[in-house]
This record gives sequence, C-alpha cells and structure tokens, in this order.
Amino acid sequence: MFKALVVNKDEESGKTSAAVEEIDLAQLPEGDVTVAIDYSTVNYKDGLCIGPGGGLVRNYPHVPGIDFAGTVEDSSDDRYKPGDKVVLTGWRVGEAHWGGYAQKARVRADWLVPLPDGLDTRQAMAVGTAGLTAMLAVQALEDQGLKSGPVLVTGAAGGVGSVATAILANLGHKVAAVTGRAEQADYLRDLGASEILGREEFKEVTRKPLEGERWGGCVDAVAGAMLGRVLKQMEYGSSVAAIGLAGGAAIEGALITPFILRGVNLLGIDSVMQPYDNRVRAWQRIAKDLPMDKLEAMVQPATLSDLPGLGRDILKGEVKGRVVVDVNA
Repeated sequence: MFKALVVNKDEESGKTSAAVEEIDLAQLPEGDVTVAIDYSTVNYKDGLCIGPGGGLVRNYPHVPGIDFAGTVEDSSDDRYKPGDKVVLTGWRVGEAHWGGYAQKARVRADWLVPLPDGLDTRQAMAVGTAGLTAMLAVQALEDQGLKSGPVLVTGAAGGVGSVATAILANLGHKVAAVTGRAEQADYLRDLGASEILGREEFKEVTRKPLEGERWGGCVDAVAGAMLGRVLKQMEYGSSVAAIGLAGGAAIEGALITPFILRGVNLLGIDSVMQPYDNRVRAWQRIAKDLPMDKLEAMVQPATLSDLPGLGRDILKGEVKGRVVVDVNA
C-alpha cells in the first residue's frame, strides 16, 4: 500500500472531492514502467483536475499530477532498468492517465525521459512542466532568430514566466517582465528581470494596426487582449512564443498587420505531445542554462495533503513560482 491524492466524484450531485488515501499497487493503470515517485508539482491543469476536472478528467476515481520525477522500480522495456532516475511531463498523464500525486506510478516507457546529468529529482520538479515549457519557448525563439531588443515575458511571476525570465536573463538578454502583482517586483528582479511592467499597460484593446517597435522577442503566457497589444509592438522579424491563455483564448484587438508588414512570427508551444528528442534537448539545456540558485528562489515546498488548497489557489492566480510536492513527506 502507498499514499496517493485521490479525486472521487459523487454521481448524483456531480461534485468532486480530493483526499489522501492508501491504495494498492494493483490499482495502478497498465504500463511498461513502475516508478517510485520523489516529487511532483502544481500546474494550472492540476488545479482543474484536483477540482471539478475542467473537462480533462473523464473517469473516477482519479489520481492527478501532470508531471513527476523519481526512480524506476520495475520495467518491461529495455530502455529503463531499476534504479534509473526519470522525469515525466505531458502525454495527458494526470488527466486521462493516473499521475504524479502518488508515491508510485505505472506509465508507458515512451512517456519518460532520463533525468539529465546535473539535476536531481527535486530540481527536476522545481523545473517541472512549467519550466520545460519555458525552455521550449526559449528554444523556439532562438530557432527563429532572437532579436537584440528586450525580451518581454508576460505572466512573469507564474511558473512558466519565472523560469523563462531566469533562463533569458542568464543567457544575457534584457528581460521586461509583465505582472499584475506589483508585490512580485523584487522577486522578478532577483530572477534577472531588468524592467517590471504592470499588466494594466497592455489591457486596453486598440484598433491601431501597429505600435512602436519595442520587443525583440516575447514569451506570452496570457493571450487575450495582452497578446493583441504585444503583437503590434514587436520588432521587425521577431517572434512571440505563445504558451498559455490565462487572459482568454481569443487574441483581442489583433490584426493581420504585424504578420504582414513586420514579418512577426506567432509560435505555438505545446509541451504535452512534444517528441522525445525535443524533450531531451530541452532538459539538457535546462541543466546547462537555468541557474540553480535562481531556481531555488522560485520553490514553494508542499505535501500531498496541501494539494486540495493549492489546487484552488492556482486557479485563482495566487501561486507564485514553482510548487514542489514531496509525495513522501
């Protein structure tokens, strides 16, 4: 028997509830590899899955947790053997498949990535899905030719934004961080941001086809009206890596003009179904280019019993940086 955060649904009322329970190894779903989990994290999707599901969870009881890091206990796949350190992100684990909010998980070998040299399992989950997404965004900007102008990071105090800010600053870029929480200014400066901008500066929807060129690149976690404004302010030939839609799925006020007259690229970043080679490349870059002291400054420790409250908090935008869940605490 081992501990897991289990979400159950009352079929009559349709309401869900989450609590730490003891479950048996035989209850785990089918898979090639059984992993003894050390750490997981808390992401926006996790908040949905801990609560009413947001349409992501179809079958109950359910164990959320869209990522984890730990040690292989048993494997029927030649790529992994007992004792190997591994990381899992994406592949709808924690949504359609039981995830990382447990002391053990059984998953497909194709979903795993070897823990890169230079990271331990706690550091890997301080990075987690949010950090992997941030690095994928940075790589996409680099692949398109990142310009010399400041790089804008929206939603900068969140998980993706925090890691993106630290990576970009460590690579030598001037980072302008956008946040709706003025009290996070010192935190963002400590991560390397050279300029702090308020969310209100980008909230107004305008019909101007273009604005002054300000940004050599952008990692956008917000979308909505903010992305509509940002696109009009991008330098010629620059790119925006879009990783989230906290401000809404529509790009309000956006016109085709920035794409045609300035050659701006809008790059969609998906971390769920990323091919294996891209994941390995990103994790290796994380181990090399993310300063570990900055990473530690982002970490908020948690346990399985903290997760119901944290799930509610992250849906309200009240979680800063990276929450690292010690599933054995």
